[in-house]
Amino acid sequence: MSKRPSPHETLQLSIELLHSIPKRGTITATELQKKLANDGFAREPRTIQRLLESLCDADLYGIERDMSSKPYRYRWKESARGLTIGSLSPQECLLLTLAEQQLGSLLPTKLVKSMDGFFDQARSQLGETTKTQREREWLDKVRVVSTSQPLLPPKIDHDVFEQVSNALYGNQWLDVDYQNAAGNKTNSKVMPLGLAQQGPRMYLVCRFDGYDDERCLALHRMISAKASTLTFERPKDFDLKHFDDDGHFGYGDGTQIRLSFRIEKSAGLHIVECPLSVDQQVVELDDAYEITATVVDSDMLDWWLLGFGDAMCKVSRSSLTGQ
Repeated sequence: MSKRPSPHETLQLSIELLHSIPKRGTITATELQKKLANDGFAREPRTIQRLLESLCDADLYGIERDMSSKPYRYRWKESARGLTIGSLSPQECLLLTLAEQQLGSLLPTKLVKSMDGFFDQARSQLGETTKTQREREWLDKVRVVSTSQPLLPPKIDHDVFEQVSNALYGNQWLDVDYQNAAGNKTNSKVMPLGLAQQGPRMYLVCRFDGYDDERCLALHRMISAKASTLTFERPKDFDLKHFDDDGHFGYGDGTQIRLSFRIEKSAGLHIVECPLSVDQQVVELDDAYEITATVVDSDMLDWWLLGFGDAMCKVSRSSLTGQ
């Protein structure tokens, strides 16, 4: 005979169930049962269904049930404020709103979904009272601006991003249908190692099954993606920061060179203010700067140099191999 759950256990399960119901999109009772089981709350399907029926019938929390087809699907009503514990301070509202705006694409999908209620509460409280006026105004006082011609981000399939994010978060193998820039399609099993946003584009750094070198796959070129149930041990010899420092996102292979050039003062002042490297040396002439620095050789460096046109001259590169 199974043990009857205590009131405390039932309350805890109800709170976790409310946290698991999405504000955007819908979810079935079976999906909720699996999610709760993964979070340590294993219950019979009928238990979950009874709780959902009670929540919907009571109409106290704003949970709605779509009965247009089976299995029934559940979500928070658009007008519902979600499950909130207490009130956020104005500073917490500001921090959460900025985090959602600036970090949303770099956070694990599971985490973003679990935080939806807090994000909604933060936005709602910021717009409610004069107590949050200064924090609300701050959102219009700060902005991250582009250092190049602004471009709209390419469209990334929502399901693809969710599968990639979940696989990266859980160290799970990922099955990907991919179409490269030349239009060639492939199906591959990859080990997701990192996610990077470069301007408007997002890239997955990964290793193909059977290989030990890293590749970058553009998320907007993924036709489909599916996180496997098989996990892997994250390679100890991989570091995303080192991968970036070696110039791989700039289409380089990590080769360092000693770069020198002469540039007109009007065009080169910002390079003096924001050095190319910690060992950068600057010689000031009457109308120009002579600059020398150690940098990673890459296609991005070539594009950057070409962008100065006639304002730059006497460009030279020397290899550091063997030094």
